[in-house]
Amino acid sequence: MSNLENSNWVKFLGTAGARFVMISQVLASGGIWVSFAGTNILIDPGPGSLVRCAKSRPRLNPSKLDAIVITHRHLDHISDINVMIEAMTEGGFKKRGLVLLPKDALTQDPIILAHCRKMPERIIELEARSDYRIGNISITTSERLRHPVETYGLNVYNADKGFSLISDTAYFEGLEDNFKKDCLIINTVFLEPWASIEHLSVPDVERILLKMKPTRAVLTHFGMSMVKARPYKIAETIKNKLNVDVIAARDGQVLEIN
Repeated sequence: MSNLENSNWVKFLGTAGARFVMISQVLASGGIWVSFAGTNILIDPGPGSLVRCAKSRPRLNPSKLDAIVITHRHLDHISDINVMIEAMTEGGFKKRGLVLLPKDALTQDPIILAHCRKMPERIIELEARSDYRIGNISITTSERLRHPVETYGLNVYNADKGFSLISDTAYFEGLEDNFKKDCLIINTVFLEPWASIEHLSVPDVERILLKMKPTRAVLTHFGMSMVKARPYKIAETIKNKLNVDVIAARDGQVLEIN
């Protein structure tokens, strides 16, 4: 990745979604590392995030993080938050970096331990349709998504280059209006709809892509039904059906954003 040092890229430290894929570690669950023009953020550090950073080649150094962003407080998105805060702040000896997260992640069963709350430079509560600046990266949140806890999607950009992340949510009318049409990363948990659980399925993704026609779509955060169906095959089927550039993310994959 040395040739990407000053460019815009993301690395999938894991593509696991839902509890059974996370628990079995059929797929890794470390979140998404984002590096835009030298500014580094980590989105949703789930189980194994620190290990995935250490085992990356070349290694990803958490002390170089400028921020950690949490889309919502479910375990597969936050289990490594405290250790990553310690790593970002070099064991708490350097008060640096930001943590951005929904309010209920601090007020209901706080996900950050008391001693770790003193380590970052700031802890910022995310709000709907709001703008945040972290070095060379600007983040705009979506409206609140349809999920059992407070959840936001993200538009992550450096000037005119970036991506949108549709985090965990049930489909609802107007969902697409929250996101840009460049590179669209979509948490795709189910192969088929499961009405009682608020996650996106492949038919939901097809509806989103048909309406948005993004430049590129990247599927990730796979549940067991997606794993069994082979995400790359699903992506290829959607691509041919809708004539949209669709790929399935892989654990450890680096995706250049240009």
